Amino acid sequence: MTDDDWMQRALAEAHAAGAAGEVPVGAVVVKDGVLVASGRNTPIAQNDPSGHAEINALRAAALVLRNYRLEDCTLYVTLEPCAMCAGAMLHARLARVVFGASDPKTGAAGSVIDLFSQSQLNHQTSVQGGVCAAECAAPLQQFFRARRLEARDQAQPLRDDALRTPDTRFADLPDWPWTAHYVNDLASLGGLRMHYVDEGPHDAALAVVALHGPGQWGYLYRHLIARLAAHDGFRVLVPDLIGFGRSDKPKRASIHSLEWHAAVIQEWVERLALPRVLLVHGAEDAALVALVASSLPEVQIAGCLAVETRPAANETSAAWRAPFVDAGHQAGLRAWPIKRGAVRDLAPAEAARAAQVAMGYFAP
Repeated sequence: MTDDDWMQRALAEAHAAGAAGEVPVGAVVVKDGVLVASGRNTPIAQNDPSGHAEINALRAAALVLRNYRLEDCTLYVTLEPCAMCAGAMLHARLARVVFGASDPKTGAAGSVIDLFSQSQLNHQTSVQGGVCAAECAAPLQQFFRARRLEARDQAQPLRDDALRTPDTRFADLPDWPWTAHYVNDLASLGGLRMHYVDEGPHDAALAVVALHGPGQWGYLYRHLIARLAAHDGFRVLVPDLIGFGRSDKPKRASIHSLEWHAAVIQEWVERLALPRVLLVHGAEDAALVALVASSLPEVQIAGCLAVETRPAANETSAAWRAPFVDAGHQAGLRAWPIKRGAVRDLAPAEAARAAQVAMGYFAP
């Protein structure tokens, strides 16, 4: 097995720690290509400040090998070790340490200090960082983002209208008769509420998921929804990204990233148990769709369809101003600056073309 393979085993431990409410960090100890022991973070459950994944893995490995010296062993951990864990690794005489994500606050393998490079110590352990770094960082980012949102809500509860555009703002929009659906219990949402349109039979073999870009919202796809909804056998879903449309609008621009929005969409698709998905997006908004497609099983992706867009007929139309009651609701716009004139609207003819492609996917 490769370093990447072993890091995936450590990642599985990290996910288990996160599911138990711990900081999602996992570790495994390997010797001669064989898994010796594994460990995950347990400080909260065990009321133990030393209950880091690395310490738990080292303790378990020492019991298996009946030796507190773990010579010729390699430890894989999803997060750069802290000073406590680095010291324990050096005392254990590990041959090698491999970590995933760097820790700019407490990392002791080069980010803050580098204990492994101290030539005065009587043992040197080789270190390699950055293995599966993005995968290892993702659950940590989601965990701490959710905790920050929870702490903020508990410290200063917000009224619904502080985050949500009143429904009256959307009441008279032309070509928008669709029933509103909401979800707020996805782990990546951290309690925020996401709006989406869901039309067509829920047992359809193909779901068309249309994703908008920054500065837009689901209204962009009103013609596509109408065209697909008029044909049996297709389910069409159009979510509003957090910060846009009828979804909640956090007041801080720093919450927004393509990676986070992709994680929300991935979790939402999994929650709906969509069998096959055709991802539709504006020709200039491929980055988010690429992240979503890469996060879902390949067999679940029917394809990614870029549709041509054109400037909205009226940039100051009520439809595009409706979601943003005041400056506080515009944090998403500030996160991704949109130049005047870049707001786009899907043309009816192009919506028809998208529908034809979608329907042609299962054509005999």
